[in-house]
Amino acid sequence: MWSRWRHQRVNARRPAVPFVLVCVFMDVLGYGLIIPVLPTVIGEFTSSRQMQAHWYGVLSASYGLMQFCSAPLLGALSDRFGRRPVLLISTFGLACDFLLVALAPSLWIILIARLLGGITASSFSVSSAYIADVTSPETRSKSLGLIGAAFGLGFIVGPALGGVLGNSNPRLPYFVAAGLATINFCYGVLILPESLPRESRSPFRLARANPFSAIANIVRVHSVGTLVLVITLINLAAFVLRSTWVLYTTFRFGWTPRDNGLALLAVGACAALVQGFLMGPILKKVGERRSVLLGTLSGGLAYFAYGLVTHGWMLYPIIFLDFMSNVAAPALQGIISKAVGAKEQGVTLGAVNGLASVMLVIAPLIGATAIGAVATLPVNDFRVGGSFYLSGLLEFCALIFLWRFFSRRPLLAVTPSSSHA
Repeated sequence: MWSRWRHQRVNARRPAVPFVLVCVFMDVLGYGLIIPVLPTVIGEFTSSRQMQAHWYGVLSASYGLMQFCSAPLLGALSDRFGRRPVLLISTFGLACDFLLVALAPSLWIILIARLLGGITASSFSVSSAYIADVTSPETRSKSLGLIGAAFGLGFIVGPALGGVLGNSNPRLPYFVAAGLATINFCYGVLILPESLPRESRSPFRLARANPFSAIANIVRVHSVGTLVLVITLINLAAFVLRSTWVLYTTFRFGWTPRDNGLALLAVGACAALVQGFLMGPILKKVGERRSVLLGTLSGGLAYFAYGLVTHGWMLYPIIFLDFMSNVAAPALQGIISKAVGAKEQGVTLGAVNGLASVMLVIAPLIGATAIGAVATLPVNDFRVGGSFYLSGLLEFCALIFLWRFFSRRPLLAVTPSSSHA
């Protein structure tokens, strides 16, 4: 009786974007808490810095690979059974991941926890599908930008709080993150309604859950394969920068962790401000296509500027002048989303996020190689910024593909055939 009443009450609520934004924020906050302390936790089980770095790479790669494999699966499951149950199961799994690391007696347990974490982190694609369910095509890019804002806020608060908590005990942030994920799970059980009507659900097929077939599927939908390539290049460029930022600033400017923390705080604050408050007016004034083009151009110029500056303070003006780059990816996701039907939102956005997971694995390898090649050069040599120049070239390649795609095709829109492509 209680179960039936609760089910009716939850489903009677009107789906709303803030529900999912709170879930995304708390998930990212929990993840951000552990960023400053994961190397220290790994160091408890290793005898040298080389082994510590090795295991850090193994754990990072396994996390990204599980995201890649699981994102389309969770998306396809959400297309079949609804967004709500998948989000709840993923959130509960995230709490288990954090708790396992907090109590882990060996690196192998941490590896298992990170594999589980990679699976549960794939719920972000389901969150994007939820947003797509409850928004109109005209407001979808703006609403997807709010997810980016929730990400930004989580990464602003999370690493700073994790660093403070980790000073006394490097495992304490994991306990806190597990607690936040548990609160998030309870919040979802009590508050979060379903967004996908039963009549809009599609049968589950294993082929659609295959990450490679899912990617091939969205390539066929309205010929958006070029846009998928573009968003992949944009993600790769951003991840290369993130993976080498601290090494670059420490080597070239002698920055301390506090200096880097302040700079990353500025990056996160700028992203949250633009995607949370300015994206709607920008899209209304400039339009989706021009926003994507201007954002990609701005990002490419900023990457080259980061590599060419001669003093650390010069990075700050670039961070804020590059505000348009924070609009490009959400607007591009909105364009791709509108090219598919309601029954395909989960698997489509899952595949896009799965590709981002692969870039998250590849980028540190590329970035480390690029910055290692110039590590012996004088700090005032312009070649020291080589990894950033690489990000800039990737961004300009994306811009060329975008320009050619938009110049040859009319505006994408959802059509009856798109859901069957």
